[in-house]
Amino acid sequence: MAAARDYYQTLGVSESASTDEIKKAFRRLAKQYHPDRNPNNAQAADRFKEINEAHDVLSNTEKRRQYDELRRYGAFAGAGATGGAGARGRAGGGGPGGFSAEFDPADLSSFGFGDLFSSIFGRRGNDRAGPEPEEEIEAAVTIPFRVAAQGGKVPVTLPMTDVCPTCHGNGAAPGATISTCPECKGRGTVSFGQGSFAVNRPCPVCRGRGRVPSEPCPTCQGAGEVRVDRRLMITVLPGTDEGTRVRLRGQGTRGSGDIVVVFHVEPDSFFRREGLNVVCTVPINVAQAMLGSRIRVRTLDGRRVVLRVPAGTQHGQRFRIAGQGIEKNGRRGDQYVEMKVEIPEHLTPEQTAAAQAFAEQAGIKY
Repeated sequence: MAAARDYYQTLGVSESASTDEIKKAFRRLAKQYHPDRNPNNAQAADRFKEINEAHDVLSNTEKRRQYDELRRYGAFAGAGATGGAGARGRAGGGGPGGFSAEFDPADLSSFGFGDLFSSIFGRRGNDRAGPEPEEEIEAAVTIPFRVAAQGGKVPVTLPMTDVCPTCHGNGAAPGATISTCPECKGRGTVSFGQGSFAVNRPCPVCRGRGRVPSEPCPTCQGAGEVRVDRRLMITVLPGTDEGTRVRLRGQGTRGSGDIVVVFHVEPDSFFRREGLNVVCTVPINVAQAMLGSRIRVRTLDGRRVVLRVPAGTQHGQRFRIAGQGIEKNGRRGDQYVEMKVEIPEHLTPEQTAAAQAFAEQAGIKY
């Protein structure tokens, strides 16, 4: 088996390179060896594939961790391997730490790696890639407080990918001929890497379709898909909380992907929520607090109810209006009215004298 390349060497970075350093190296090399800049250059095309393969692994935290673990055991050419008990050499000379440059994944079975290769590199070179799942779209939707509390419907416009209406997804201009892709020979995928380290990716020339048109579609430039704004009516269930996630199946990309809606609830100028209860703050004056009164209070559904304020009500004291909270899963909360006693800021001389007389008569120090 041919030795597998060291991905750090492929990108020209050190083992301790940061994610940003790996990304910068990839962009520089990809730009240098891109097929568009090197037409009819097979070596540049191969180098471009190697760069993509290396970036695919090293830019993924989990794949990189697993790759580094394998690399320690000499699984990749040029890696600084360290030998260990139970490592097997092959005929023809051992590499660093007792491993040869020729590597068999079975050599690592005694170390408990199992199917680590498949988790890093996906399917092996000869496997045909199955259809990739459609992209999942996540959308943040802000809804009014009362809609979240009582339920309702809200319109939302989302940008997403849809099948091109001109070419119906084949990427060809009207009247163009379609032939087998010369890059992937009609398979729709190309292989990066060698032997057991090969991984399939959609062909960059035909975009995974296996066929290429003689002239690309003028609407989508051969992509077979276009970006559209889709308007949806989203149902909001009563009692929806901040951060609630709702999955809309089959409403996403090309009509088959999913949309995950994340609700954000706008604060209300009057109500605030405490579980299934709603709380509102109502101002009353000193006379109402001292002598008692009746006030009209607005409820969540827009009605007004009469609330009796008893004499001697304190600032911040709450009164309950039963059954006027949020209903969810067969349970309903209450509405709590919190009193805000407002003190006059300015008094006339007569009012000051009256307040002093009251204080003296009531034995209140001031």
